[in-house]
Amino acid sequence: MACWSCKSPDVARLIKGEGEAEYFQGKWAKGGPEITNSIGCTDCHVPGTAKLRVSRPFAERAFETIGTPFAEADRTEQQNMVCGQCHVEYYFEKTADRPNWVKFPWDMGTSVDEIEVYFDSINFSDWTHKLSRAPMLKAQHPGYETTKLGAHGRNGVSCTYCHMPRVQNEKGKWFTSHKVGNPLDQFSDTCERCHTQSKEYFVEQMKTQKARVAELKKEAEAQLVNAHFEAAAAWGAGATEEQMATALKDIRHAQWRWDFAIASHGVAAHAPQEALRILGTAINKAADARVKLVRILAENGVTQTVALPDISTKAKAQAVLGMDMDKMNADKAIFIEEVVPVWEADYKANNGG
Repeated sequence: MACWSCKSPDVARLIKGEGEAEYFQGKWAKGGPEITNSIGCTDCHVPGTAKLRVSRPFAERAFETIGTPFAEADRTEQQNMVCGQCHVEYYFEKTADRPNWVKFPWDMGTSVDEIEVYFDSINFSDWTHKLSRAPMLKAQHPGYETTKLGAHGRNGVSCTYCHMPRVQNEKGKWFTSHKVGNPLDQFSDTCERCHTQSKEYFVEQMKTQKARVAELKKEAEAQLVNAHFEAAAAWGAGATEEQMATALKDIRHAQWRWDFAIASHGVAAHAPQEALRILGTAINKAADARVKLVRILAENGVTQTVALPDISTKAKAQAVLGMDMDKMNADKAIFIEEVVPVWEADYKANNGG
């Protein structure tokens, strides 16, 4: 059920009616007949009013954790918090009193480094990598965390300034546009209100920033892919858990940082310097892991370079990993064609259309 948490105003309705303990019980399919509306007014506003609110109690707790309760925040930060209910890093708790509840891992801060320390301190992992056996972390979409570190975030520019600008209707009345999108598509209402440069200038600026981020992204990926296969070879050669511990920790941290940067949608625009810093540390940590793995391999009698299988295309990589895509696509088709219509019919029957 935690997977539904940012997908619909029906979530806030269910949590209010059932309480979190009941809401978070059960598998994902439990919510299907009740959660069918896409993001709507009450996700961000007090029902029936234009007043902003945080509609998810787990988000409210997280903002309190970092010392900025919603009620005490200024207008700009409240706007960011409303977006930050969902455009954020999170995980599912595994405690006895909160099994599978959503939590933002901000107990030690909101930077990639501080969240990494937090996850290490509670010995948390999302899954174990089948090749390297590294205990992995999966970043979600930490837009709130990374945007705070960019030029706009540091200068008090809220998400809405760029993505939901103030506009005028045909009668001259000002209102907040809810056509959320790329600021460059509404240039005269967004960028041009603060900047003197042309739209063409910003288009080129974005291309440059995206290219720089993409370059380091690919370098980090290359290091990580090699590290996972080299770790698998080390295990195959008889390496012990004691030998592998520090190398696996480096892989864990490297991929976490790569993922944190790349899963943060729009980071090349929001905080390009932070993206490059994070990816640079990912490359360094993956390289550190590979240096250690060379030594471990040698200690276990492997002196030749570990050859990678052919993963030059998506299909080839899926085959190497043993993914049965025909079955997965067939299951998806059944879900879309047979399950979803039943959920939608149940919702209408239970909630009056």
